[in-house]
Amino acid sequence: MALRSFKGITPVLGERVYVDPASVVLGDVELGDDTSVWPTAVIRGDMHRIRIGARVSVQDGAVLHITHASNYNIHGYPLTIGDDVTIGHRAILHGCSIGSKVLVGMGAVVLDGVVVEEEVLIAAGAVVPPGKQLERGYVYAGNPASQLRPLKEEEFEFFRYSANNYVKLKDQFLEEGY
Repeated sequence: MALRSFKGITPVLGERVYVDPASVVLGDVELGDDTSVWPTAVIRGDMHRIRIGARVSVQDGAVLHITHASNYNIHGYPLTIGDDVTIGHRAILHGCSIGSKVLVGMGAVVLDGVVVEEEVLIAAGAVVPPGKQLERGYVYAGNPASQLRPLKEEEFEFFRYSANNYVKLKDQFLEEGY
C-alpha cells in the first residue's frame, strides 16, 4: 500500500521508479523517471500537488508535503522538485520549490514558499525559513539557514554523481524484485 489514491487522484510514476513498500506516496503526486523513494519516506499530495523530476532520491524518513490554500495563503504552495536531486534522510520539504542538481542534507527543513535555485547544497540540519530564496552555486547551513560559502568544483560534480549512484542502487532493488 505504498501508493495510495486520495479523492480519486492516484500517484503517477515515470519509468523505472522504485517506491519502497514501507513508504507512502499519496494523492496528487508525480514521480519522474528513475526516481527512488526509500523506506519510511512520506510524500503526501493530499491538499495540493507534488511534482518530482527525474533521478531524484527521497531518502529514508524524509517527509514531503504541501501548503494548502487558506485565508492565510490564498493559493497555497505546491511542492516541486527538479532533476538530479538527493533528499537526505529525515529531511522535511514543505510547500517549496527545489531546482535541479540540489542536495538537501540529512535532517534539513525547507519551509513554505522557499525557492531553491539549481546547484545548491543545503547542509544537514539546516532550517530554511518561509519565503527565502537560495541562490545558485552556494552552500547554505544553520538555523536559520544562511549562505555559508560558494560551492567547490567537486561539489558541483557531486550532484550528478549522487543522483546516478542512487539510480544504480534503485536498479539493483528493482532487479531483486522489490
